[in-house]
Amino acid sequence: MNIVVCVKQVPDTATERKLRSDDKTLDRDAVDGVVNELDEYAVEEALKLKEAHGGEVTVLSMGPGRATETIRKALAMGADKAVHLSDEALHGSDALSTSYAMAQVLKKIGFDLVILGSESTDARTGVLPAMLAERLGAPQLTLVNKVDVDGSSISVQRLTDYGFDKVEATLPAIVSVVEKINEPRYPSFKGIMAAKKKPVETLAIADAEIAADQVGLGAAWSEVVDFAAAPPRAAGTIVKDEGDGGAKAADFLAAKKFI
Repeated sequence: MNIVVCVKQVPDTATERKLRSDDKTLDRDAVDGVVNELDEYAVEEALKLKEAHGGEVTVLSMGPGRATETIRKALAMGADKAVHLSDEALHGSDALSTSYAMAQVLKKIGFDLVILGSESTDARTGVLPAMLAERLGAPQLTLVNKVDVDGSSISVQRLTDYGFDKVEATLPAIVSVVEKINEPRYPSFKGIMAAKKKPVETLAIADAEIAADQVGLGAAWSEVVDFAAAPPRAAGTIVKDEGDGGAKAADFLAAKKFI
């Protein structure tokens, strides 16, 4: 089975993130980049499926040169090879453009199953899996917390507010997973060393037949019009209880429209 896992390098959520002043896009150079947390669960699920059914796991990532750090971690976990879509023309692409670019690469490399995290911690749109499925004409199985593959069919548990739905489809398919699906493995020293020798193919937009006018900031359907730094945190309000503390607290909450 040919499994492709889409991974993304995102700014470390433990640090303060900011936008660039020149084009109002996320300043990825201002903070350390880490692998998107939910994508680690996607890699783990791909490895478990490979162990159970055989095949190959390919990592696909779209991003600048430093995204190779994230790719190498996925390879150290056990993925077999990687494809890195990297081109300055992709800078500023929104979810719609990103889905187009990645779909073009997936058509080029082929797949039986594509696995993604359900969202990224930088944008949190959660729409990429559905967009990829639409562009590729493949079934989408989203918010998945359990996967079973039997030959050319796949069945999953889709997490809902009331429990889960059981959804079935035929391969090839697109799956997005939630953190409840597994526990990602830590890369071993042997895996880290082996990752240095695993093949990573770097593609520019021309290599994947991606039209330049369909990606990048100029092609984005959404834009940041303006932004400002968050104001300093104000000092808290102290309510002294002189027998009427409950009423004072209620009045404060009412004034803030919490009640």
